[in-house]
Amino acid sequence: MSGKGFLLISRLRKIFQKLSQIPKNQCSGIRVLRRLNPEGNDLKVAVIHDWLTGMRGGELVLDSILKLYPQAELFTLIYNKGKLNERIENRKIHTAFTDRLPFKSSKYRSFLPLFPTAIETFDLRGFDLIISSSHCVAKGIIPPPTAKHITYVHSPMRYVWDLYYDYFPRRSGFKFFLIQMISNYLRMWDVSSSSRVDRFTCNSSFIAKRINKYYRREAKVIYPPCLPESQKVEEIPKDDFYLIVSAFAPYKRIDLAIDAFSKNGKRLLIIGGGQEEKSLRKKVPSNIEFLGGLKRDEIKTYYQKAKGFIFPGLEDFGITPVESQSHCTPVIAFGQGGALETVVDGKTGVFFPEQTADSLNEAIFRSEKLSYKKKDFEESISRFTEEKFINDLKFEVDRL
Repeated sequence: MSGKGFLLISRLRKIFQKLSQIPKNQCSGIRVLRRLNPEGNDLKVAVIHDWLTGMRGGELVLDSILKLYPQAELFTLIYNKGKLNERIENRKIHTAFTDRLPFKSSKYRSFLPLFPTAIETFDLRGFDLIISSSHCVAKGIIPPPTAKHITYVHSPMRYVWDLYYDYFPRRSGFKFFLIQMISNYLRMWDVSSSSRVDRFTCNSSFIAKRINKYYRREAKVIYPPCLPESQKVEEIPKDDFYLIVSAFAPYKRIDLAIDAFSKNGKRLLIIGGGQEEKSLRKKVPSNIEFLGGLKRDEIKTYYQKAKGFIFPGLEDFGITPVESQSHCTPVIAFGQGGALETVVDGKTGVFFPEQTADSLNEAIFRSEKLSYKKKDFEESISRFTEEKFINDLKFEVDRL
């Protein structure tokens, strides 16, 4: 061994000797590092999720987080029991005072001004690791000084940032003035609470840019767990209809799809429900059919047989286009936002450049002329498996 090798060993020996002499009451930092190892049995984990009212994209992410940390305790603002899967419901769930307010099952979005206060009521002392799954206020919890907080952001609070004028169109009167005052407060709280996060992760480059814009923080992109690792691409003969699977929120632009199919006369099936359902059902022609909310196994059949999947909104990411591609069903999507990261133009779907009925119809006609290949769908969806999500998230936690 060279002289340099002996010198290195000698120095390392002295370092370890000094560490062994440190009193136990001065080793808290070392103990914290050990506890923060996800493989350790003594790691105490809290998972924060905005609200538990149904199994949608955010809850699929939550479900995968709980697979990684099955011992974690769950904290949420609203909990509608019976609406989630067993893995989520069969654990200790803590709720805020908002869960005891009247009409919480259907009118919980009306409690938005109370959510910052509600999320800050959770006492997280004693937890080593906090993981927030946030599209509203979950990232704004108050972590104890010794805990690490990593957040997975589905979107910055869209109600008061980029989609503010979609949710609250300009108008006059005291009600609109009140909305403006509340929104101003929520923006200030949202920005200030971002400093409580040790590490940001998010579902797409589109959202990473918005996190940087509003919070001035960098975020690691981890694509959400859209599909199980075992799921294979299925190629089944198609029927002559197009499909939408969506919540009925303003930014989803279901109204745009209805306008387009009212003009082209093609058959459109719409699965889902939500706040705009009543207005969307008005004056719908016979070629457009609402199927309501269906179970996942039932939706799968429609994915398999649809001629194309319509995705007309500006989305943060969008799990449904990936699910559609897993059944060799091409996606006709608005060419902005998360769709640019999930759909491969000309290979697994097509984009339309403007949110107009004519632009959407031109894309539909273009899609009908293309010949899609199974291998292109397989290559596309391989980026969005649950196993990859869990591994990527665990890597980011380990970095803490």
